[in-house]
Amino acid sequence: MAKLKKWFKKYGVRSLLGMLLVLVFSAHSLNYIRIAGLDTLENLIYDTRVRFTATNESDPRVVILDIDEKSLGSQMLGRWPWSRDRLEELISILFNNYKIKVLAFDVVFAEPDNSSGLRVLESLSKSELKSNAEFLSTLKSLTPQLDYDRRFEAALKNRPVVLGYYFNAGKDAVDSGELPFPVLSKDDSAGTWMSLPKWEGYGSNLAGFVSSATSSGHFNPIVDADGIVRRVPMLIEYEGDLYESLSLAAFRLYQAVSKTSGSPLRLPAIEFSPRIEPEGSAKNSASWPTLERLRIGEARIPVDSATNVLVPYRGGPKSYSYISLLDVLEKRVNPSLLKDTIAIVGTTAPGLLDLRATPMSGIYPGVEVHANLVSALLDSEKPGGIKTYYPNSEFFEFLIIIFIGLGLSFLIPIASPVIALIGFLCVEAAVGSVTQVLWTNGYVFPTASILITFLSLYVLNTAYGFLIEAKQKRQFTSLFGQYVPPELVQKMADDPEKYSMEGRKARLTVLFSDVAGFTSISEQLSPTDLAAYINQYLTSMSIIIRESGGTLDKYIGDAIMAFWGAPVDEPEHAEKAVSAALAMQKKVDELNSEFSQRGWPLLRIGIGLSTGEMTVGDMGSQVRKAYTVMGDAVNLGSRLEGLTRMYKNKIIASQPTVDACKNFIFRELDRVRVKGKDEPVTIYEPLGMSSELASRSAELSTWKSALEAYRSMNWQTCQKILADLKEKYPRDGLYEALSDYIDELRQDSLPENWDAVRKFDTK
Repeated sequence: MAKLKKWFKKYGVRSLLGMLLVLVFSAHSLNYIRIAGLDTLENLIYDTRVRFTATNESDPRVVILDIDEKSLGSQMLGRWPWSRDRLEELISILFNNYKIKVLAFDVVFAEPDNSSGLRVLESLSKSELKSNAEFLSTLKSLTPQLDYDRRFEAALKNRPVVLGYYFNAGKDAVDSGELPFPVLSKDDSAGTWMSLPKWEGYGSNLAGFVSSATSSGHFNPIVDADGIVRRVPMLIEYEGDLYESLSLAAFRLYQAVSKTSGSPLRLPAIEFSPRIEPEGSAKNSASWPTLERLRIGEARIPVDSATNVLVPYRGGPKSYSYISLLDVLEKRVNPSLLKDTIAIVGTTAPGLLDLRATPMSGIYPGVEVHANLVSALLDSEKPGGIKTYYPNSEFFEFLIIIFIGLGLSFLIPIASPVIALIGFLCVEAAVGSVTQVLWTNGYVFPTASILITFLSLYVLNTAYGFLIEAKQKRQFTSLFGQYVPPELVQKMADDPEKYSMEGRKARLTVLFSDVAGFTSISEQLSPTDLAAYINQYLTSMSIIIRESGGTLDKYIGDAIMAFWGAPVDEPEHAEKAVSAALAMQKKVDELNSEFSQRGWPLLRIGIGLSTGEMTVGDMGSQVRKAYTVMGDAVNLGSRLEGLTRMYKNKIIASQPTVDACKNFIFRELDRVRVKGKDEPVTIYEPLGMSSELASRSAELSTWKSALEAYRSMNWQTCQKILADLKEKYPRDGLYEALSDYIDELRQDSLPENWDAVRKFDTK
């Protein structure tokens, strides 16, 4: 039980979230809910497979007779619609000269042809010329020649010709023309197996054409929500009757022509093959048949419950032989291109608006959709020629999501990031491979929901792990930042390979600060007030150091040690340190204003700054270590902080610090020998930014004269200059400090080669 609680505490939330995701996606697979974007992704995957597996090979059994721009622009034909005598001539040429087997029209002949003038002549025969016997006789003899519609009807009779028409619904639902006889009645067929959309109107051909033609077929594709044509219904229901598609009608007529000769042609019947849904499937708990295939002679056409066929596109636009109708009428076409073919009359002319969006192209001739279907129906006996959804695919999709998804919900959280990534990629690759094998064998299997389920599980666990890791990192930084510099902890946590705690040599700037007279201050305050006093002071100083990019090394009682330039390189470490030191002194003045109101002792701090080579890194004992700096330059910084009391000033910096700061003004204080060093050191006091201290140039020049007199042992001149400076700047303790020191020197007997270097033997 304890182990289970521990596991749940560590991985339970992620596993529960993963299970919830799996349930949501499994509900989508069963169509209980629809997740936005998944259908779009599924279509994208399908379209990609269609494009990559297209053969791009033409089918010589199917040709397209194109109402193209050349035909429309010719004097012989002109703009569409053409006169029916031309179409009669076209039919005769195609069957008599080129020996085609089947002709299908992807156009509608909805209006009578009056281009011959026959209607005008008939009107005259009933009015002005009704008594003119010669006119009436001539008209009677010319009528068969001028009645283009009757001539077109005669051309259609006893020939394997399929006329096209369409259905409509909604506000466009109107009836025009004459519907052909239905191929089946839903009540007399397997209507309970099918789920057909109902249409409310139609646009068809003139009644005489319909009765004369051997067959007719609709050319209504299914346009998906994204505007792409992927499916065409083989059968459409209208007022309880079923009507076949143009491609199916052409295919059945082709079979009839191939097996029989003469007239009438006997079209093979349309039969239905059901499949049995498994118990417990998404549709019902009982078993019942649903439509799986259409049987037409020896052909088996895979369809869905709405008799839709997935269009097996062979390639992009113009994948079939296109022949201009003008060339056909002028008999310029090689007969071998048309003999024994199914010829489909359609258009690629943009002005006739028969262009579709398909998986192969956004601009695709509608007539070529039918050509692809006819070609596929001719090869329907070949396995995989027409793709269909895998039987019970929704049920199997649900099982895959549930079982593998739940398994990943428990396995990914406990796996390492590398193993989780490899496992996720392997599962995704396996799903992709299996669905591709099914595709090759003629089956479409839903892929998007499965892939996105597993991807969501992986992203969920990765994001959750990242957030928890970030939270733990913040906790780590907050916890250890109390003891070691938080800047170091954060940088190390962000990029541990870049920042090492191992000791290394680096040129840095170190700062030491200390409170003057802290013992006296502590004696004047209660323990509670003293804690508040020192905490406020240390907090204020530490904030300034951090904001300037410094690394807070340690507190030594009331003293502070910090440095700049590590762990992150900072080329301007000296200027950053000087800026921080000046800000700290300014903050002290603000604190003193507050402390005086509370009756607390005033605060005075001294700061020492030193720049130079020093060792920086993780140093200490096995019990405790600290990221700190060591070296002569560090020791010098500590010594310089102590000298602020001797020179009665606030900040003292070394010569290397001054050399590295081009934007600050310093005044030279003295040359000294500090404890532990034999070499003399020139010390300076930073006064501020160069741009802010132009008014102190006269004071600095006077001070420089005092230093020169001091170093040349010209005590009287030096004291006189210092007296003037003290009178003008009484708050600057430096002048009084040097004056007092000269008084001491005048009491001693100095050697003639005195080097003007002041020696300090204490820290």
